[in-house]
Amino acid sequence: MKRIPAWLTYTVLRLLFVAVPFVILFFVLPGDLWLVSAIAAVVIGFCLSYLFLRGPREQVAGQLASAGKRDRTVAKPTVDDEVEDAAVDAANSAAADAARRRPR
Repeated sequence: MKRIPAWLTYTVLRLLFVAVPFVILFFVLPGDLWLVSAIAAVVIGFCLSYLFLRGPREQVAGQLASAGKRDRTVAKPTVDDEVEDAAVDAANSAAADAARRRPR
């Protein structure tokens, strides 16, 4: 059986922590206060996720940190890169020579 990724679990739980209070507040508060319901649901969801989702949050953070530290192979320079570098070096040295020869 495949294991559910930590980021998916964390995301679904955070969405539930916002959606459930929104639905409850939407039906409890009078009709024109849906924006207040949405803002209150986001605040409630933030508080609930901060209090109860420490484990999944740390797992996701660890996975992101390990993905960032993963060893990346450096591509070998190609012939185009070497030709371009040589052209840039030649242009820089020509500009430096011209600047030295210019009378002041």
